[in-house]
Amino acid sequence: MLTPDNAVHVPPAVHHIPADKVCGRAKDVIRRLQKAGYEAYLVGGCVRDLLLGLVPKDFDIATSAHPEEIRRLFNSCRLIGRRFRLAHIYYGRDYLEVATFRAPHDDSEDGGKVNDAGRIIHDNVYGTLEEDVWRRDFTINALFYDPISDELLDFVGGLDDLRNGKIRLLGNPEQRFREDPVRLLRAVRFAAKLNFEIEPATLACVRPMGILLEGVSSARLFDEIIKLLHSGCGWNTFRLLREYNLLEYLLPLTYESLEDDDTGNFERMITLSLQNTDQRLAEGKSVMPAFLYAVLLWHEVSVVAEELQARGMPELQAMTQASGDALHDQVDFTAVPRRYSNITREIWLLQSRFRYRDIRRATTLLTNPRFRAAYDFMCLRAEAGEPVDDDAEWWTAFQSATHEEREAMCKGAAIKGSLRRRKKRRKPTTASKSASPAS
Repeated sequence: MLTPDNAVHVPPAVHHIPADKVCGRAKDVIRRLQKAGYEAYLVGGCVRDLLLGLVPKDFDIATSAHPEEIRRLFNSCRLIGRRFRLAHIYYGRDYLEVATFRAPHDDSEDGGKVNDAGRIIHDNVYGTLEEDVWRRDFTINALFYDPISDELLDFVGGLDDLRNGKIRLLGNPEQRFREDPVRLLRAVRFAAKLNFEIEPATLACVRPMGILLEGVSSARLFDEIIKLLHSGCGWNTFRLLREYNLLEYLLPLTYESLEDDDTGNFERMITLSLQNTDQRLAEGKSVMPAFLYAVLLWHEVSVVAEELQARGMPELQAMTQASGDALHDQVDFTAVPRRYSNITREIWLLQSRFRYRDIRRATTLLTNPRFRAAYDFMCLRAEAGEPVDDDAEWWTAFQSATHEEREAMCKGAAIKGSLRRRKKRRKPTTASKSASPAS
């Protein structure tokens, strides 16, 4: 591996970063910082994505200027963060993030601090570009690009890893994962997103160190789950989370349900849901975290609700209690904001109402604000193998029918229901079945 004192200066003829794909505002900020005498570069994911021919989501800037110095240069600058001080330069509602070069943490009074587990809890030690390189997580995220000179700086062999499809932690993997256990999830996310392999030394620490995720705040883990599964490669990411034994620390109810479900319906449901989500994101459509959690926790909710009904509890009450219990248990691991959990609960509670086909209740359900999400959820259940095909087909037809057709459908459903009830009442006993007419 290269040393910080021996950076490779990669010219445009080698790196091939298209200048027209670089954010103009980011260029202007870097130019202004450099003109004021500071070093400034694009760094991290945007450089990685530009080299891969992808469109960066954000353009992050690293500089030798301290936060207060950045604020003096830009009137629209706001400083945020305590553990990690950052400058945001606003353009209306949009902003560019500018971070000061960091040095290795220590235990000095104003330096970075780590707790007993080795996790960084204070991180405002400013340093040089060479020191900042070693504070990055993976080699492919430690590439610095100067859009003014069009030169790429590679201190740690990140360009080679990028070309070879390798995810490699900088420094000692165990120590780096202890500093921030979320790096375990970032390794999986990059591997899934870029279709890269996690190199052996890094991978060797992933499975045994998954337990460190228990010390990460549930709010931060919620954000990470959304990044993981709503990234456009959610199914591949979910597969890797299971393979590397990380799922049980994020979604223990989902993990246990997959182990317990001997029908395979639940696994098919997750697969179909995440594949559909990936497709929707590829088409630029919106996705709902509430729907994601409705799928991931459904098996637990449905099983517990059935058990409660078997003990004599009414269906709606059983589903309400099972829903509350599942969400409460999940919050111990990853937070589920109320604005999402309320919708998740509604999706579950509406499932039983799809069985009612009288015109009044059917029309009322159709106007429910959560109807579409609940209907999609029922169709997903049917596609995964649950016995709700008839309901899915009926409601699909009902939505596109005219008012007269809907009334006829409801009357037909009522007649069929009446016939089924009569058949049940007339069902012969075992004794009468065995008796022959001749006797």
